[in-house]
Amino acid sequence: MRPLRYSINVTLDGCCHHEAGLAPDEESMRYWTAEMERADALLFGRVTYEMMEAAWRRPASGTWPDWMREWEIPFAEAIDGTRKYVVSSTLSEVDWNAELLRGDIGQAVQQLKQEPGEGLWVGGVTLPLALADLGLIDEYEFLVQPVLAGHGPTLLAGLRERIQLDLVDRHEFPSGVVAQRYRPTGVLG
Repeated sequence: MRPLRYSINVTLDGCCHHEAGLAPDEESMRYWTAEMERADALLFGRVTYEMMEAAWRRPASGTWPDWMREWEIPFAEAIDGTRKYVVSSTLSEVDWNAELLRGDIGQAVQQLKQEPGEGLWVGGVTLPLALADLGLIDEYEFLVQPVLAGHGPTLLAGLRERIQLDLVDRHEFPSGVVAQRYRPTGVLG
């Protein structure tokens, strides 16, 4: 059974929006590249899928855009080539090595988890909340940024039940970013 990992950048005050001052740096991009390389497939909601595709899809020319720094290219190549599943009731089709998931999302994700492989990765805000509420996330991974954003969506806002977590790995970067990986131990009311 493949584990489902939820990974995201988050500020010290719990904000997890890309506009909350979470610009990638070289060391965090190396970290995320390694995470992408561990994933058999990515799960995205529509908003995250469209945002990631706009930023990280290889252009038709085959040449990465001028804005992309050399150290971002390995991440772009890793995410570009990875299989993707998109949960959306509004999109009629997807490409970028992607497939739409419709219907009972819990059942669909459970079927994906049953397939052999290294693991599934989910990012974003809305879809991970739904998957956490269904008890389908096997690991939570947060890159905690030394930033206080004061605005934006917050991590897992609206979670129905508190989820108790055990810390299984922690890594501090010289920049002050701290990568923390947790596994659920149970649900507390």
